[in-house]
Amino acid sequence: MRISLDRAEMCLQLLLEGMSMRSIERITGLHQRTIINLMLLTGERCEKLMRDRIKGVAVKDVEADEIWGFVGCKNRHKLFKGITDPHVGDAYTWVGIERNTKLVLAWHLGERGMVDCEAFTEKLHEATTGRVQLTTDGFRPYENAVSYSLGTRVDYAMLIKVYAKDREGEQKYSPPEVVETVTKIMIGDPDPSRICTSIVERSNLSMRTSIRRLTRLTNAFSKKWENLKAMLAIYFAYYNFCRIHSSIRCTPAMESGITNHIWSIRDLLA
Repeated sequence: MRISLDRAEMCLQLLLEGMSMRSIERITGLHQRTIINLMLLTGERCEKLMRDRIKGVAVKDVEADEIWGFVGCKNRHKLFKGITDPHVGDAYTWVGIERNTKLVLAWHLGERGMVDCEAFTEKLHEATTGRVQLTTDGFRPYENAVSYSLGTRVDYAMLIKVYAKDREGEQKYSPPEVVETVTKIMIGDPDPSRICTSIVERSNLSMRTSIRRLTRLTNAFSKKWENLKAMLAIYFAYYNFCRIHSSIRCTPAMESGITNHIWSIRDLLA
């Protein structure tokens, strides 16, 4: 691209701090189309980086979850408008994270169904090696997908949360209260003390904070599927290789032995 590395690095840093496209345009003086092209180019490289570097990693505890977002409009509006494009509507980001090193092992953008669930567990299979303990929520397609992709080397349990009734009035948009958790052993012999999804759920909060297009109850959302996918690729590469995690005092990639130094955003660009 024609812009300097310094300006490109600044744009990506602002994107990763949860700033909108229009705000970055006003601050940097770059055109919105230039910022989007930079994001798409960097996202493509970051996706390849994750695929090449996060492969066959020895792990102990893996937590998986899916986070909701949408492209263009929400599903109920999509049906009302008669839109048939599969890349418009609800978009779920599937995330698998190692509990101890905080390393994001695999991610997948798709719908919340069996096909995308299997695509995600296949990515988890390629990213990990050895015996793994896996915990997910109670989403039913996980049962067959995990058995198909990881069944020979996984101790798998579901942690099912039972919620209270939806709140009314001022608390309508607040998360429902968890009144009970139910543990369901699915495959193998998982350690009960390690059945947990807290780390991946905390990761979901970091995603909504750092990725503007996932911020809820605002007018910030992706207009195109490829834009959301590019931003997710940048975020996960940045999270693994550049961002120091407070609990481990280094980056997840360093804690996992994948790299021996903290990367900069310029390293991701390269």
